[in-house]
Amino acid sequence: MNSQVDEQKIAFITCVNSEDWYSECRLYLESLHIPDGMKAEFIPVRGADSMCAGYNAGMARTDAKYKVYLHQDTLVVNKHLVADLLHIFADKTVGAVGVIGCRSLPLSGVWWDGLRTYGRVLHACEPESVVDSHCREPEGEYQEVEAVDGLFIATQYDVKWREDIFTGWHLYDTSLCKEMQRAGYKVVVPNQETDFWCIHCPKEKPLAYEYKGYQKAFIREYGKELNPEV
Repeated sequence: MNSQVDEQKIAFITCVNSEDWYSECRLYLESLHIPDGMKAEFIPVRGADSMCAGYNAGMARTDAKYKVYLHQDTLVVNKHLVADLLHIFADKTVGAVGVIGCRSLPLSGVWWDGLRTYGRVLHACEPESVVDSHCREPEGEYQEVEAVDGLFIATQYDVKWREDIFTGWHLYDTSLCKEMQRAGYKVVVPNQETDFWCIHCPKEKPLAYEYKGYQKAFIREYGKELNPEV
């Protein structure tokens, strides 16, 4: 981790295995409005062994204080994203910002099974089929949550991604949220009532076979810290 951080810089870090998707993702990022005095950099990570390993490698390649970890098939449509993030991160207790997540994790560790989900994402899984996944909205500017989805996670503090446990492509996001909380920081979802921040274009597919193994690993590591709502 970098001891010297550039507070005027934001880095967009993406694990890439499809150049077509990444170039589309990048097109949206390059058209964002960057506030005066701030600069943006783009860090594609190719050939990563896992999401955590890729994100740790990306983290090591930048001195930016602010980082956005996003999927290659996430399109950021909020032109004022950087200013909005800086506004939220003015609260120094906020460590990470996601766009959709849950207030309290259930015992399964799976955020979308939580009783109270917050946030909003436009899902374009198939051509000509767009679903507005709109959960509860925060009552104020943002809502503290226990976990957010990995399609988009912005941070203002560097917390290591647990590549020692999550050696694949699942539950790395929920793990990071728990690591942020262990470090004493909040994870939040912004209010997107008037407009959504991201379009996500994942291919619809069944949950991978390996998911259950990572779920067990997650519960082993963090199970005692979960306080599910009933």
